[in-house]
Amino acid sequence: MRTPGEPRFGGVAVESHAIVKRYGDVTALDGLDLSVPTGTVLGLLGPNGAGKTTAVSVLTTLIKPDGGWARVAGVDVVAEPQRVRSLIGLSGQYAAVDEHLTATENLEMIGCLYGMRRREARRRADELIDQFRLSDSANRPLKTFSGGMRRRIDLAGALLADPPVLFLDEPTTGLDPRSRGELWDAIRDRVSGGTTVVLTTQYLEEADQLADEIVVIDHGRAIARGTSQELKRHVGGEHLDVHLARPEDITRVESIVASVAVGVVRVVVEEALVSVPVASGVDALASVIAELKAGKVDIVDIGLRRPTLDDVFMELTGHGAEEESAS
Repeated sequence: MRTPGEPRFGGVAVESHAIVKRYGDVTALDGLDLSVPTGTVLGLLGPNGAGKTTAVSVLTTLIKPDGGWARVAGVDVVAEPQRVRSLIGLSGQYAAVDEHLTATENLEMIGCLYGMRRREARRRADELIDQFRLSDSANRPLKTFSGGMRRRIDLAGALLADPPVLFLDEPTTGLDPRSRGELWDAIRDRVSGGTTVVLTTQYLEEADQLADEIVVIDHGRAIARGTSQELKRHVGGEHLDVHLARPEDITRVESIVASVAVGVVRVVVEEALVSVPVASGVDALASVIAELKAGKVDIVDIGLRRPTLDDVFMELTGHGAEEESAS
């Protein structure tokens, strides 16, 4: 384990070059390149089946690539998988805990699997339980825990050996906003101490909040990368949103806004929303209002806003994150 104050390794913590992974006729990863500087958070975004979880599985030695190479903390994931495993923590999409054991017992067991002495495992378990504000529940079996509490224990297990690199595969899926925020705080705390994080998520707000750099993956390839602000600038300056009084008017409004669009028209049926990127916001707004009035289309609201990561997702992959989350 790293002693307090000891610097982490420098330079690049996680890197891959031209990684390929095939399952029969399906190419899950198609020449994926990644580079994650030490002490930063990389967010991996993409549709279901884009290759995010496969990428994490390769980087954490769970599966071998069919081509290319990857290194974690300077160690090759194929040549020295055991050494890589000693340097990483992994929290998957589902909490990997024993619901019949208490929180303390779960973490002690994980510590023993890491090769820690029982006394050291207990000390680290107590530290993490306190850090995650679970001290009052430390001796309760996990079957009595909420989903958010279980996820916190799962993340604590990934942190038990104080790994320099942490992989989080959709760590807050299914959590309520409060539990999600608490996990975000825990992740920020680890990064401030020098931990490098690779994060996959279906919540664009999560990437916006946590990631220093975002890589958008589709069909196993990185199709865009940059900071949140850089990616937002990619889709233009302003978006025009029209909230309709009647969802049956959506098709008509799509035709109206298409005349001012400079990108993909996005429709959220459940919200009776039509959204589109525009070049000249004020002129586009005036034009659309005039056409809506002429067509006697009832609306709830209409306005301009700055682009979000969901707009980036839509522009690059062809659909929004709401559709992705529901699929």
